[in-house]
Amino acid sequence: MSKLPFPQVRNIVTDLPGPKSEAFAKRKQDAVSACVATQNPIYAQYAGGGVIVDLDGNSFIDMGSGIAVTTVGASNERVAKAIKEQADKFTHTCFMTTPYEGYVEVCEFLNQATPGDFPKRSVLLNSGSEAVENAVKVARRFTGKPAVAAFEHAYHGRTNLTMAMTAKVDPYKSGYGPFAPETYRMPMSNPYRDGLDGDQAAKRTINWLEKMIGAKSLACIVIEPLQGEGGFIVPAPGFLQNLAKWAKENDVVFVADEVQCGYGRTGKMFDSEWEGIEPDVICTAKGIAGGMPLSAITGREEIMNAGVPGGLGGTYGGNPVSCAAALAVAESIKNDGLLEVAQKFEQIISKRMGDLAARDNRIGDVRGRGAMMAIELVDEAGAPDAALAKEIQKRAYQAGVILLSCGTEGNVIRMLPPLSMPEELLEEALGVIEEILKEI
Repeated sequence: MSKLPFPQVRNIVTDLPGPKSEAFAKRKQDAVSACVATQNPIYAQYAGGGVIVDLDGNSFIDMGSGIAVTTVGASNERVAKAIKEQADKFTHTCFMTTPYEGYVEVCEFLNQATPGDFPKRSVLLNSGSEAVENAVKVARRFTGKPAVAAFEHAYHGRTNLTMAMTAKVDPYKSGYGPFAPETYRMPMSNPYRDGLDGDQAAKRTINWLEKMIGAKSLACIVIEPLQGEGGFIVPAPGFLQNLAKWAKENDVVFVADEVQCGYGRTGKMFDSEWEGIEPDVICTAKGIAGGMPLSAITGREEIMNAGVPGGLGGTYGGNPVSCAAALAVAESIKNDGLLEVAQKFEQIISKRMGDLAARDNRIGDVRGRGAMMAIELVDEAGAPDAALAKEIQKRAYQAGVILLSCGTEGNVIRMLPPLSMPEELLEEALGVIEEILKEI
């Protein structure tokens, strides 16, 4: 990782927002659609390690990683070098017209690294939504069946089909329908809320699949092994294994949406490894290219090859600069020991937030894996407390810590530190959360 030209400290030097950020907020208002929301009224000047420095020189601890994108850091030396070297050669040819090495090399890596000892093929695309759409395409083509099963609390994107698959209406779906048909919502394992073990939760879900859709109509199950926007919900052990087993027995394609997990963030290259499953198709995006737009679907050879030449692809899919960045991200995760860093971050967050939860019953649950952790906030009756989550987020920003919320009810604070963050900064950010909860 590079030696950054700015210190790794939390340091607020102006009122927030500062004057330069305020000026840009006015320009943003006049130029950008009001439908594009921004959480904090600050504008980044530099980012890297574990901080973001705004235009006014304020330095914030970054606990969001650009929504899980900058896993290896926002200015990783290997990634920056790879981008510059590739940009000097060429920025685009379109792989479908004049192919290039980087696209093939990324596919080779994904085919080898994803779970499952069977022949695989990959397709490179641009966004998580596009990856999920294409996973459904290949599943429908392979099975000849139309229906798609998604889950409670799921988030899969903002395109028409992925909006249909996404559970939460506001702000993602309201007023944007009608949505793609043949999309069904299934119950998700949520141990904190439903009290079911993995076998019980799977039995309930399989019953719904059989009664409400039927295996003869179902092309694929699409599920996040660790749900992202829905609240960082970790299913009960055995839930996903049971679903994958049922899918295999009934000729249903099992698709793991690992978009927010990226690779490496949860302490293994792919989160499915923690669950002991080998998905038929895996969707990846966000953190796989260090901030460059890239997504992929990787799956069984017979599924990925079931279509006709030209049936998959896109003008920008697998852009050469993005591919170079992706290979550098994989190299950084391996050579910088970042899987171990993610596991250490989990230990730190679990311990600090677990101890806090023991003292403060407003923290109903501490959950997640690796550097993808969350606390669920509740009121005295145990009901979701979105107002508390919003207040913590607001006060953290004022104190110089960027936090993101999530959850269908908006009552979950997620912690997504870049793996380049110094441990002392992580500890400091957690200390800020502790102080805020003491104050309110």
